[in-house]
Amino acid sequence: MSETPIDEVAAGDLEALHERLEREAGEVSDRAGWEALRLAWLGRKRGRLKALMGRMKEIPPAERRAYGQAVNRLKQAVEARLEALAAALEDEAAAAARPALDVTLPGRRPRLGALHPVTRVSRAVEAIFTELGYSVAEGPEIEDEEHNFTLLNMPPGHPARDTQDTLFLDGGLLLRTHTSPVQIRTMRARIEQQGGGPPIRVICPGRVYRNDNDLRHSPMFHQVEGLAVAEGITLGDLKGTLEAFVKRLFRPDTGVRLRPSYFPFTEPSAEVDITCPFCAGSGEIDGAAACGTCSATGWIEILGSGMVDPRVLAACGVDPSRYSGFAFGLGLDRVAMIRYGIPNIRLLFDNDERLLRQVRG
Repeated sequence: MSETPIDEVAAGDLEALHERLEREAGEVSDRAGWEALRLAWLGRKRGRLKALMGRMKEIPPAERRAYGQAVNRLKQAVEARLEALAAALEDEAAAAARPALDVTLPGRRPRLGALHPVTRVSRAVEAIFTELGYSVAEGPEIEDEEHNFTLLNMPPGHPARDTQDTLFLDGGLLLRTHTSPVQIRTMRARIEQQGGGPPIRVICPGRVYRNDNDLRHSPMFHQVEGLAVAEGITLGDLKGTLEAFVKRLFRPDTGVRLRPSYFPFTEPSAEVDITCPFCAGSGEIDGAAACGTCSATGWIEILGSGMVDPRVLAACGVDPSRYSGFAFGLGLDRVAMIRYGIPNIRLLFDNDERLLRQVRG
């Protein structure tokens, strides 16, 4: 880099060196040029600013203050220009290191969200029963013992209360163990309405809570329960409704069977099994290996059901001598596991988007 001897620069011409700085900085195109520029201006032995400061003794005393200020301004300008120039060179080097954009490559599709498997099943269940003339009802997740137990034919001291694994709260409240309290609230609300009452057809989906946690159970899970109350309802109506529902939810050739069981709020009561959707009820996979989903029985338990106990109807203000009804309930999480082949219930609550993409297909 060419240099004009510093002693040729007059004391009053220091400001002209700013133009020289910009001109020389504009000629720098690489890191080596930047280093040469730095040494030319800031070098400790032959740097221009070093030489300018060395001339201080030659300046008349009355002009030294102004001269020193001018040299300091020049030094600040040199340091700022070198810093900006270094940043620009780094940006250019980084840009050159980046691979060129290949505009012929296909675009990357944005990741799309998907409905949760339980939400998909819940909406499917609601759609089926809405077509059958049912309405959808909701209720509080924090309940009292009256609605969660007593009005469902489980008075204090009833052994069925112990099987619920209830999570109790302060003030005599609890996290509901089923959505049956919503059925109770619906019946009582209908009776309290002027001219209200049966017929009643309602399903109650929602979250429920129990102190249970393993591969097939979660402390929080989802249920949907159904209730139909009218004159002349029989067990045959219950079976026909469930058959229509199951065939829509799974496959048209799905078989249904009712096994006698016990629930405090229904009498008679029945567990409902469906033919295994994985082995089509044969108990075997591909005609050889035993089906692990149904334990080679060909049947899977899907829900509980029964005719509403007359005492439950009476407690809600419905005349059991005139009206009868049926109720049923199923776990939406279990249906989602069966429908989508999910082996562990915890996978439903891990927020793993890979599962959502697979369910979406």
